[in-house]
Amino acid sequence: MSRIAVVVKGYPRLSETFIAQEILGLERRGIPILIVALRKPYDPFIHELHRQISAEVMYLPEYVKDDPARVAKAKRWAEKQPTHAAAKALFEADYAQEHNAGRQRRWAQGCVFAHELPEDISWIHTHYLHTPCSVSRYAAHLSGRGWSFSAHAKDIWTSEEWDLRTKLDDAAWGVTCTGVNVDHLKNLSADPSKVELVYHGLDFTGFPEPKVTPSLRDGSSDPVQVLSVGRAVEKKGYDDLLHAMAKLPKDLNWHFTHIGGGELSDELKQMSDKLGLSERISWKGAQPREEVIKACSEADLFTLPSKLAKSGDRDGLPNVLMEAQSMGLCCLSTQVSAIPELIMDGTTGRLVPPADRQSLAAALMELIANPSLRDRLGRAAAAHVRKEFASAPGLDHLAAKFRKVL
Repeated sequence: MSRIAVVVKGYPRLSETFIAQEILGLERRGIPILIVALRKPYDPFIHELHRQISAEVMYLPEYVKDDPARVAKAKRWAEKQPTHAAAKALFEADYAQEHNAGRQRRWAQGCVFAHELPEDISWIHTHYLHTPCSVSRYAAHLSGRGWSFSAHAKDIWTSEEWDLRTKLDDAAWGVTCTGVNVDHLKNLSADPSKVELVYHGLDFTGFPEPKVTPSLRDGSSDPVQVLSVGRAVEKKGYDDLLHAMAKLPKDLNWHFTHIGGGELSDELKQMSDKLGLSERISWKGAQPREEVIKACSEADLFTLPSKLAKSGDRDGLPNVLMEAQSMGLCCLSTQVSAIPELIMDGTTGRLVPPADRQSLAAALMELIANPSLRDRLGRAAAAHVRKEFASAPGLDHLAAKFRKVL
């Protein structure tokens, strides 16, 4: 049987459990896969999911300077192909719009990809509509294969409209993981029927059911354990969270634990020092999934104060919220992107406006001091997410589409 080439920016990555979950789920449904990554891993850990994936991994050169001989050989091969003129014309049209070294690098990676693609690959499917999609599109045209995409968050909201329109019109079909994304992409596509909503959902195997006995911590004695898991980047809103925590009453006892690496880690630690919060905060850095599950099981409240970054980047449907909710952990987040598709304010969690530090502080204070409210919202969330956001329906749908091209 032939295989599907699944293209990702890097592999494996701690922040992309949803991609690993999808690859593993497709393998279990009999879809043979080759993983093609634009860069090698740099995270200090891998998830247990990655250990279960059997797919071979092909790494492209991240930069031309990494392996100029490999790139030169691929370009010489590409120039001899009957598809070269048409594929090069696509690149040149893109390069006229985006005249930089990054676009040239994507063409080089696309040539290597097409040159080294095993003959048993019958289809190319790319995660993300930005860089990986450009490389995949050039490789697909050079190698004479069809291609499709899965779009997520940053790739949609930080890409230029001309680039999105070009790719949407060229792809055979695509899926994306939120209703907000679907509406946006359909409005950009000449054929809106190409774009479908497929929640990536969650495989709940390994996630404990909600505790039988709820926590009674209310901030009057033992500290209420507040947890967040996410990269220390602008769109996660951790600066807003620290300022909101600084507004909480001094006699309210709480402790905040953050799990995740990221470019703003040192800046956030310095901010917590200036706000006088350091003794109440534990910065754990990047951790494997097993440690995330353990931290959720020990926490009383989960918060993810997402917002729109200046670049336009934003969260889609964060897996960490679904994971926390599946365990019965009450979640406090914001009205950004698809988060309201997951959390119903006052019913399955709490939502406040993004970057509204006063509202965030008020919601934190209410939830820290009210264990019965946390328990009610957490249990309702667990029932809702386990029913409506299981990964199996989406995986079944994708598997059916891929079987048509194997």
